[in-house]
Order: sequence, then structure tokens, then C-alpha cells
Amino acid sequence: MDSSNNIIQARPFVKWVGGKTQLLEEVRKSLPHDIATREHLTYVEPFVGGGAVMFWILQAYPNIEHAVINDINQELICTYRVIKENVERLIAALTKIQNDYLPLNAEERKAYYMAKRARFNSGQADSIETAALFIFLNRTCFNGLYRVNSKGEFNVPHGRYANPRICDTENLHACSAVLRKVEILCGDFAQTGRFAGPDTIYYFDPPYKPITGTSSFTSYSKGGFDDAEQIRLRDFCNQISREKSLFVASNSDPKDVNPEENFFDTIYNHFIIKRVSAARMINSDASGRGDVSELMISNVTNA
Repeated sequence: MDSSNNIIQARPFVKWVGGKTQLLEEVRKSLPHDIATREHLTYVEPFVGGGAVMFWILQAYPNIEHAVINDINQELICTYRVIKENVERLIAALTKIQNDYLPLNAEERKAYYMAKRARFNSGQADSIETAALFIFLNRTCFNGLYRVNSKGEFNVPHGRYANPRICDTENLHACSAVLRKVEILCGDFAQTGRFAGPDTIYYFDPPYKPITGTSSFTSYSKGGFDDAEQIRLRDFCNQISREKSLFVASNSDPKDVNPEENFFDTIYNHFIIKRVSAARMINSDASGRGDVSELMISNVTNA
């Protein structure tokens, strides 16, 4: 969109492992070349995560009439719904947390964080408080990670940020405006199959296949996403392709570590596979950050 106007552009309201802000240009190149002129388009993102692609595409292509987002993370989806429907109450709750937290010293901040984490994990908060806690923990936890243990409890330790921006009022308002035409679902990605059709474009950003022994330390949900799930997603791509939907999917590139590893090349051999360079920005070990190869898989032949 034209950056010369004064409209605040919505961007992800949380940090998210695997967030696609840095890959938006590669996503754009993979979309159908006439996306800006198509009518009656529906955009579907079954693993929305931080929403970098969703926020970008809905602002870049206002001709998209309807959008659907989904994620299995209940607290994340609760936060999306609150931003859409109750953004002012969320801003008030975040402002109070920010005003309470920022004046504290390091030890007091850690104690405050741990108390809020326990409250978040208790399951006793209402939707507004859950959303506020979700954003607060994301902005103040170690490395902006979202990780849960086997009980499904958020267990990331406190981070050390001098002046974290806990309440970004302008961006929350901008996100709320974008979400007005978005249908928000929570659950398995397969439920989005009912939106498949010739006027629907899907973007998939599933939990990536681990390519090293240490790269799976982050669990998006207590259930995980193993090779059987990756194959089930491939089958879903086959299904929506038969319904004439277009799709673009991102994933890790196992060949980055083992040139003989053909997992994705094999299961997606009837689709278009491109390898692109991406920066791994969030990792528990600084040595694990840096440029890596990622896959862009699609059935778009005219991009």
C-alpha cells in the first residue's frame, strides 16, 4: 500500500517463532500475478501465528472480501478475538500492566512476571485478561518465545528488556481495523477446508519440521507437529487443489543440514518447490541464528 499516507499499517502484535515479516517479498512473488484485480476473493490462513502475512496481505490487497484465520493455540486466538471485538478494554488492561511493571527494578520485574505467568496458566482469567497477559508475557519473556510444557502450560522464563513496549495503542487499533473482515477460528487446520473453492487463496505456515536435534525445543502446542502431521497437511493441500483453490506454503529445508534429505521434495513432488534464504531470528542459542534455506511450496503456476 502507499506508505505516503498517514494511515498506521497494522503489523503483528506479538513476536512469534517463524514469523514471516522478513519473507513477505518471497510470499508476494509466489502469489498469482493477478491477485490485485481478482474479485470475490477469500484468503485463508490455517496456522496464523503472529499474523505477519495476514496483516500484510489484507492491507496490500483490499480487494480481498473475506478472510479466515485459524490456529490451535487457544490463548492466541482469544487475543485475536479480543483485539477485533474489545480493543479498548484490552488497551486499558495493558496500560495498567505497563504502568505497574516498568517502574520496578530487575528482581521486582521478575517476581511480577512470574506471578502473571502463573495467573495466565491458571485458566481463571476472562478473555480480556487472558489477551492482556498473553501480550505482556510475549513482550517480556526470554527471546519472545511461545513454548508450553507437556501439561500445556506456558513455561518461558523472564527476559531482561530495559523498556519493553507492552501496550502499543496505535498498532492495536490498526490490527483491530484489519480484523473487522476476518473470521477467526480455533482448532485443527483441516476445519478450514470448508472454505476451499476457485476464489480462495490459502497460505500455510505450519510448525516447521525440525532439521537438527536441537531445533525442536519450541513446542507451539502440547500435541506437537510430527512427520505424520506434515503428510496430513500435504493431503489437505491435495484436497483444496482439487477444489481449485490456490495455496502457498512455507517450511524448513532439511537439505540445509543434510543434502540427501528429500522429505518435502518427495511428498510435494507434484507441486512447485522454491528454496529461499531467510534469517532465523529467534533461537535459544545465539549460534543458532543466521541465514537458512526455507521452502516455498505452491500450486500457483502463473506467479
